[in-house]
Amino acid sequence: MDAGSSSSPPLRIVIFPWLAFGHLHPYLELAERLASRGHRVSFVSTPRNIARLPPLRPAAAPRVDLVALTLPHVDGLPDGAESTNNVASDKFVLLFKAFDGLAAPFAEFLGAACADDGRRPDWIIVDSFHHWVATAAVEHKVPCAMLLPTAALLAAVASRSSEPSVEERPAAVPRYELEQMARVHTNHCAQGMSIAQRYSLTLERCTLTAMRSCLEWEPESFPLVAAILGKPLVPLGLLPPSPDGGRGASMGGEDATVRWLDAQPPKSVVYIALGSEVPLRMEQVHELALGLELAGTRFLWALRKPGGVPDTDILPPGFQERTHGHGFVTMGWVPQISILAHGAVGAFLTHCGRNSLIEGLLFGHPLIMLPIFGDQGPNARQMEGKKVGLQVKRDENDGSFDRDGVASAVRAVMLEEEARGVFVANALKVQEIVADEELHESISISMDGMVWLAAMQCAVSGLFFCFSIRSMLPIRMK
Repeated sequence: MDAGSSSSPPLRIVIFPWLAFGHLHPYLELAERLASRGHRVSFVSTPRNIARLPPLRPAAAPRVDLVALTLPHVDGLPDGAESTNNVASDKFVLLFKAFDGLAAPFAEFLGAACADDGRRPDWIIVDSFHHWVATAAVEHKVPCAMLLPTAALLAAVASRSSEPSVEERPAAVPRYELEQMARVHTNHCAQGMSIAQRYSLTLERCTLTAMRSCLEWEPESFPLVAAILGKPLVPLGLLPPSPDGGRGASMGGEDATVRWLDAQPPKSVVYIALGSEVPLRMEQVHELALGLELAGTRFLWALRKPGGVPDTDILPPGFQERTHGHGFVTMGWVPQISILAHGAVGAFLTHCGRNSLIEGLLFGHPLIMLPIFGDQGPNARQMEGKKVGLQVKRDENDGSFDRDGVASAVRAVMLEEEARGVFVANALKVQEIVADEELHESISISMDGMVWLAAMQCAVSGLFFCFSIRSMLPIRMK
């Protein structure tokens, strides 16, 4: 149902993602999809982040306002650093401190918008760290929706105590990952607040929650989340990029990586990309390289350079000479969608970030999984449960891996005929969900349904709701 219908007037929506491109890009996609249905969206971030976003699609651009709030200076934060992509992980506390300095500029922006009936927002959508945005929303009586991580992660965290003990962990969760989870409860963020405290405050002050997911994608864990949170949950779909390459399609054909793929046999290449913000230690880069060499398959590796390492030391001595002809390593930008869409790619070695999972499975690729932190471990286990690939074997205590583990996983997914057949068949089944345009183009129905859900929350004490996107349609059409 379009926003312009008499029963569902256009909404004014403010979207404010966390300062990471793994958040900025999908929620720009959300903004564009809402705008294409007639809603008006204010997309809030910092000047440099907005400048680095891809151009808005013409159909959406007239209804998306890019709102730049200046990030305050913080001593020790690198000049021009406005996203996690520009900040070492041990400096994130400084980024949080600068981020919290956006509270006053945002409150001023919201106050001005609410003072003008023509600009007053109907909804504010924020990430989990924006407790001061949720506070401002309450003060101005604007309903606020909190964007959540994956249902798999929330279900995993909820199955443990608030400060999980490594002695009580389920066997499926490795020790190193549980220790990572425990750190979200420590006071390592700005103002002495842990990530868990920020999340709890935002949740407490929001009207409802929203997730880049759906029942079809996470049938086991998604239904648990609304009950865990005690708030209505609106699925936004997976927000997959355009299968034809989207904004990067015109550039992809001219890229050296795509030209190299053009010369490779069909389904013969493993594409390796561990995200723009997941650098490995140099010794682990070497083990990954030597594992690819041992596996003997063709590969295309989008390698993020480890910080402070000379170019000559990044790869093992002689590696590029030994793999010349069947391997390609690049440390620059790559057109990932164009690469994943290429017929020469036969599998995707990924860190299992949500964006990468969706992009890989959009093209039906089986996965070789190397999760590093955050929701990546639960995502990888979820994908293993769907039998779309294998995780690289890791050390239980520190998460390290070796060349033999890499080679074994790559061979199983790429070369072992029986195993590969299972992984490919299941990846194609998941592709049907990811590529379901009807499902993911129904986001405006979810957003319109927010108003209905909020009203029901106020009217029915103790009863919480979780709907698939499709199930909202008959509700709105009554």
